[in-house]
Amino acid sequence: MDATHKIMVAVAFTEYSAELLDYAAGIADSIGAEMIVVNIINSRDVEAVGTIAAMGYELDSKQYVSGIEAERRLALEKMLEKISFPAERIRSVFKVGHPVEELLRIALKENVNLIVMGIKGRSDLEHMLVGSVAEKVFRRSPIPILSYRDTKNAERLKKHIGIK
Repeated sequence: MDATHKIMVAVAFTEYSAELLDYAAGIADSIGAEMIVVNIINSRDVEAVGTIAAMGYELDSKQYVSGIEAERRLALEKMLEKISFPAERIRSVFKVGHPVEELLRIALKENVNLIVMGIKGRSDLEHMLVGSVAEKVFRRSPIPILSYRDTKNAERLKKHIGIK
């Protein structure tokens, strides 16, 4: 088995993202791996902005993307300040596209050895209607994936199983 040298962390900037990032950093640090933090701006959202702009509203897809990316970069910087991980071993990648396809494309292009991602980015209703990015990545990825359970969801799942 090859040693793990690159860990990709898929961050959706939910309330669980800081905990996920801290967890992945702990793994990467313990094995001396590089960490690549990836966020995908969903092209569906960008297309929706374009549709609204076509109706005559003052919106611009490029401005939307640059604004979202700037906001997320700032949020990532704040999260990274709170973890103990060498800055020279961490990179961030922001892309626009279909989240599942882009995450897998980046992982393969970067020769990632492990993907770490959470199970929850959407509400349960949204998951039932459109499915989960994590679920689709798990089914399609040729790269091992570590499914992270944040504290809140871990407790919810334990109660669901009947463990208090």
